[in-house]
Amino acid sequence: MTVRRAERAEAPELMRVINAAFKPAESFFVDGDRIDLENVRGHFDTGVFLVTEDLGGVVYVEPRGDRAYFGLLSVDPARQGNGVGKKLIAAAEDYARGLGCGVMDIHVVNLRTELPPFYRGLGYEVTGTEEFHGEPVKMACHFVVMSKRL
Repeated sequence: MTVRRAERAEAPELMRVINAAFKPAESFFVDGDRIDLENVRGHFDTGVFLVTEDLGGVVYVEPRGDRAYFGLLSVDPARQGNGVGKKLIAAAEDYARGLGCGVMDIHVVNLRTELPPFYRGLGYEVTGTEEFHGEPVKMACHFVVMSKRL
């Protein structure tokens, strides 16, 4: 499977994949879609989207000085469970290393209790919490910040 940088013109398809991937797991606390087209397009101004060749998976990577952040890890529901997410995470980490970043950070919504163990298995550790910001939610939540030395 090849991973490449997405083009801005692919924003509508990126939005579709992200929303399709997040809706089943987050509909109990997110009111509506995870991201809109304007927000996807805005992410191109601060980072890159890495995608699988068939646009079945996507991850956003943003350099932040000597650190990097990845988020919006999304795999089309029909492709989940086949290692696509792990491949995208590895590509995000490689991209950040290539920029000279020494640490990768992620933000996980505390209500997604299945995610911290998954990321711990990939070498991430909890390093703090942050106030939740983003889409309208149905219940109180916050971000769990996890980090990994690259």
